[in-house]
This record gives sequence, structure tokens and C-alpha cells, in this order.
Amino acid sequence: MRNAFEAWAQRDGHIVRRREDKPEEYLVFETQRRWVIWQAALAHGKTAAATPKPPAKAAAPKEVAAEPVRGSAQKALQGGSDEAAMRNRVLNEVLDAFSDLDDAAGIEGALKVIQSLKKKQKALAEDKAEG
Repeated sequence: MRNAFEAWAQRDGHIVRRREDKPEEYLVFETQRRWVIWQAALAHGKTAAATPKPPAKAAAPKEVAAEPVRGSAQKALQGGSDEAAMRNRVLNEVLDAFSDLDDAAGIEGALKVIQSLKKKQKALAEDKAEG
């Protein structure tokens, strides 16, 4: 997973050097922030993949309105057409959640966004279980 992220980050022009004192963290804050977002998108995608997919006609207007995924990220996410559509939808949802975050929030703000996404998925799963 980290290798895929680093390949994508390098193609996108980010520095992927890690800290010497903490090798699990990146030296550049922006790269570390994107790594946290990448992990959140993957974790969110696992729970979203478990929920039933809406019909294609109902999902199309929302996907068109969503922020498009960059070409390099889209190439990294391609698989089957259904899987790619699901991944793009999830990544766009996560990117939309992080777009409201200001630069001063730092990693703490990113963690709050991740927690809100987890709560949202848990609530959706509970609603599906009840219905």
C-alpha cells in the first residue's frame, strides 16, 4: 500500500523522503498529510464497498458534480470498471471531506475528518441493518 502511495506521490511531484527519527512518517508535512488521506480513503473504501451500490442512473449526476480525480491517481486506482467507479466515488467523497479542512488544522484536523467519515459509514451500516 505504501509503495503504491509513494509511486503516485512521486508522479504528482511530492517528496517522499521519510524522517530518520520516525521512519513511518514523511519528512515533508504535505506528503504526510496526503499519506493520512490516502489511508483514510482506503479504509473508507473498504466499508463503502460493503454497502450496496446505488443504480447507475441515480449515481451519475452526483459523480459528475464531484471533484474529478487527477489522471495519475485515476490510473493507480483502475481495476474492473465497477471497482474503478466505486474507488473513484469513494476517493471523491474523501477528497470532498478533506477540502473543507483548512491548512492550519494539521494532522489533528485530518484525524477529525477521518473519524467523521467512520461515524458516517457506521450510521449507514446501522441503517441498512435495521431496514
